[in-house]
Amino acid sequence: MKKEVIEVPVMSAKVRALGLPCSTAVKANGFVFISATPPVDMVTGEMVRGDIETQTEASLKALKHCLEAAGTSMENVVMVRIYAVNSGFYNAINRVYAKYFSTNPPARSFVPVASWPMEFDIEIECVAVA
Repeated sequence: MKKEVIEVPVMSAKVRALGLPCSTAVKANGFVFISATPPVDMVTGEMVRGDIETQTEASLKALKHCLEAAGTSMENVVMVRIYAVNSGFYNAINRVYAKYFSTNPPARSFVPVASWPMEFDIEIECVAVA
């Protein structure tokens, strides 16, 4: 089975405009893989500024948008990785995250990172059943 690159409205164009060598969403072998998704507003394509809870909410909304573009949903997510620039954000991120995965949450990793070359504090990636 070959992989299928999914064109995600707003997000795929944002990735191309930044010149990033990655696909936003890829289907393969019955799964959907969503690249690490920063807090991007899915209407304007602009980065969402604010505290970590605001950014987490925006990242999760963008992740949901990407999943839906690939024909799946948050309910089908089996693995999540959260990358944050400060491990002290853990509890605040969890408060927002719990609203999206309140029952039967997926497996998850939390990865503190030193920094990245853009102005946001969180990225979230996932794997879902297609």
